[in-house]
Amino acid sequence: MIANQRWSTVFLWMGCTVWCASALAAEGDWPKWRGPSGDGHSTEKTAPVRWDDTSIIWRTELPGDGQSSPVIWGDRIYLTTALESGRQRVVLCVDRRSGNIVWQQTVWTGEPEASHGMNGWASATCATDGERVVAFFGRGGLHCLDVEGKKLWSKDLGKFGGPWGTGASPLIVDDLVIQNCEAEDQASVTALNKRTGEVVWQTPRDVPQRGGWSSPVLIASGTRREVVLNGFNGVTSYDPASGKKLWFCKSFAGRGEPTATFGHGLVLMVNGLSGDIYAVRPGGEGDVTETQMAWHTPRKAGRDQPSPIVVGDVMIVVSMDGIGCAYDVVSGRELWKERLGGRFTSSPIAANGLLYIQSDSGETIVIKPGSQLSIVSRNALPTAPSEIFRASLALSRGQMFSRSNKALYCLTSSKGQ
Repeated sequence: MIANQRWSTVFLWMGCTVWCASALAAEGDWPKWRGPSGDGHSTEKTAPVRWDDTSIIWRTELPGDGQSSPVIWGDRIYLTTALESGRQRVVLCVDRRSGNIVWQQTVWTGEPEASHGMNGWASATCATDGERVVAFFGRGGLHCLDVEGKKLWSKDLGKFGGPWGTGASPLIVDDLVIQNCEAEDQASVTALNKRTGEVVWQTPRDVPQRGGWSSPVLIASGTRREVVLNGFNGVTSYDPASGKKLWFCKSFAGRGEPTATFGHGLVLMVNGLSGDIYAVRPGGEGDVTETQMAWHTPRKAGRDQPSPIVVGDVMIVVSMDGIGCAYDVVSGRELWKERLGGRFTSSPIAANGLLYIQSDSGETIVIKPGSQLSIVSRNALPTAPSEIFRASLALSRGQMFSRSNKALYCLTSSKGQ
C-alpha cells in the first residue's frame, strides 16, 4: 500500500511564493484529472513516442461502462465505472504492475438520472492524495474511500436533473474536496472536508442553461491561489479556502465542458460551442471582462470538448471533428489549422516537449508543437469494435495508460523507439 504523506510545498510564480499544504504526488504519480499540475503535463523524460501491438504490457477488461481517466499513485490505478445502465456506481483499483483488479467497491445503487449517449454515469475522474480516493457520480453522490477500498464517507449532492448527465472531476486542495455541482436544476461549487465529508462552503453559480461538466483547477496567481472553473457563460475564479467569488470573465460561446488551462501567467479558455477563444490575466476582482482579458481570437473549427493545452509558447486546441489549431500563447495569433483525422473527445497531455492527442478510436497522434504542424507519430491499438476512447491518457514512470469504455491498457515504447 502506498500511503506516504508529502506536505507543504512552495509554488513559485513570477517571483512570488504561495504556500500549499496539500499532499504532494511523487515523480511519476498522476493523482487527478489532467495530471499532477492540472494542465495535462508530465515532467517525465521517458514517455513513449511510438507504440504498436507489441507495446501492450497488459490489457484489462473493466466491468460495466465508464469514461473516467486513470489516476495513479505508486502502483495503484483508480477508475470509476457504472453497472446496469447507471444503477450501480463503482470505484475500481487496478495493480499497475499486473493489470489485475485489486478491489472493486460499489458506492451507490439506485434509479439513475438521465444522461447523454456520449456521457454515461462514470465520466468524472477520481482524485487521490495517496491516503484516500474521491469519486463523483452526479446523482450517485460524492464518495471517499481509503486506498484499500474501505468507504470513509459519502455525500448526496443533489438530483442532477436534465438529459446530459455529469462529468466534473473533484479537486483536492489542502483538507478540502472541491466539486462542481451543476445541472439544469442546480448550480453551485461546493467544498467538503476531505476527512469527514462535511460541507465547508458552498457558493452558488449562475444557473446554467444545460448544466456544467467542467472541472475546477487550482492555479497560483501572484500572492494568492485561485480555483478557476469554466461555465456556460464564462470563467469564474474562487478563493479555495472560503469559496468567495474573486472574478468572472464572460465567454464568447456557451457550454463549459473544456477545463481552464493555465500557462504563461494566463488562464486560457475554450468553450464547448464553436466561438472565440480567449485568455484572462488572473488576480483581478469582480467582472474583469473588459479589464483582464489579455486577448481573444475568432475560432471557427467546430464543437470543442477537449481542453486546450500549452507546450512551450504554443497552445493547441482540437475540435471534436478533428480540426487541430495552434495559437501563440502570448498574443492569441493563429499559427496553423489542420485536419488531423478522426473524432476527438479526450483532452491531450504533454511530456518532454511533445503533445499526445488520443482519438475516439484509440489512435494517439504525437505532435511537436511549433509554427507549423509536425506529426511525430501515429499510434493505433488493436481494439474491439465496441471500444470508444473518451478518457484522457495518463503517463507514469515511462508507461502510458489508455482507458476505453471497456478496458484499460498499459503501454510502453515500441522496440524500434
